[in-house]
Amino acid sequence: MSAEKTALIIGASRGLGLGLVQRLTEQQWKVTATVRDPLKADALKAIEGVRIETLDIDDNASLQVLVQKLKGETFDVLFVNAGVIGPQHQSAAQSTAAELGQLFLTNAVAPIRLAEHLVHQVRPGTGVIAFMSSVLGSVACPDGDTLPLYKASKAALNSMTNTFVGQLPEPRPTVLSLHPGWVKTDMGGENAEIDVLTSTTGLFEQLQAYAGKGGHHFIDYKGASIPW
Repeated sequence: MSAEKTALIIGASRGLGLGLVQRLTEQQWKVTATVRDPLKADALKAIEGVRIETLDIDDNASLQVLVQKLKGETFDVLFVNAGVIGPQHQSAAQSTAAELGQLFLTNAVAPIRLAEHLVHQVRPGTGVIAFMSSVLGSVACPDGDTLPLYKASKAALNSMTNTFVGQLPEPRPTVLSLHPGWVKTDMGGENAEIDVLTSTTGLFEQLQAYAGKGGHHFIDYKGASIPW
């Protein structure tokens, strides 16, 4: 009998993070999921068998507490889903230092900081580290002209992920920068193309397909490569 698969999902109270937890538990994975506010995690709490931990990904002290709680554990998948869309105006001219600092910390810097702390707990050989990126993070992508700051933050995440991968000692885990599609979530809106089930089913398939392959791959939920 094969060993039970384990996953750590960062940012799982709703939307895609919650959907990923649902897909993994449906396949009998043992899941640890983090939320910023446990009082707003009723849907996650309703999923049987999920271990819930509190984490504000922007807060280094909060991260250190989580790292201590997880000490000695091994994960087949570390999936960093936490992210924000940024200020509503999305204007470089109107942006304050606080708005930009929040956006780039949450979307680009904090995910890498977390991965640096936990990479050694990802299973050697077959483990996968996944970051929730976006096709809008591709510099070659002409879309998303109404979201320039968000686009820039995801491009920054891709760049920092690339550097992170290059600094990992051998044998390196597989690292995925994943585009979930345009999904009907609070961020994606009701006019989006696909639902959370479709997206997270595809994302889970990619986690399985790329396990053990090594390298850094920028792909969508269907497995199609995206230009950097």
